Amino acid sequence: METIEVGMSKECELDGKSITIRPIKMQDSQLEHDFIDHLSPETKHYRFFGAIKNVSDKVLKSLCDIDGKNSMAFIATEQVDGKEIEIGVCRYVLSENPDIHEMALTIADKWQHKGLGKLLINQLTSYAKSHGVKTLYSVELADNPHMHKLSKELGMQVKRDIEDAHQVIYSLAL
Repeated sequence: METIEVGMSKECELDGKSITIRPIKMQDSQLEHDFIDHLSPETKHYRFFGAIKNVSDKVLKSLCDIDGKNSMAFIATEQVDGKEIEIGVCRYVLSENPDIHEMALTIADKWQHKGLGKLLINQLTSYAKSHGVKTLYSVELADNPHMHKLSKELGMQVKRDIEDAHQVIYSLAL
């Protein structure tokens, strides 16, 4: 297991609020649970490709258990009444090719369309480049207009998923 650099947290201001972007930790299981629990049905649909009610402890553990090489995740948080609240997450996991990793991005509904997705993806791509990843890709539902717009802004390539006409694959060469 690779050690994840402690200094990778960064503070920034977005939409007039102070937020922190940092690597996710195993101890963030409840934070991740609350984040997913508060997503709208539409956001859950686009993230999990269907309706979900609860996320199992096993899935939560896998979402928080990163090794810094084959898997990495950054979360964005804000402080609300002295409590850390997760407002977004961007992650990658290893695919069949060690140079290519699959990524996912989820932003809390009230934080969408404010630039948080770009901040998280930029943090993830910077980390990925420094760890030898050559390409990140994301499989998304074809009817997700938010990801389509963001992919254009980031200069990602898009193609239809030949195995599922309801999906598209976005890729970003690093």
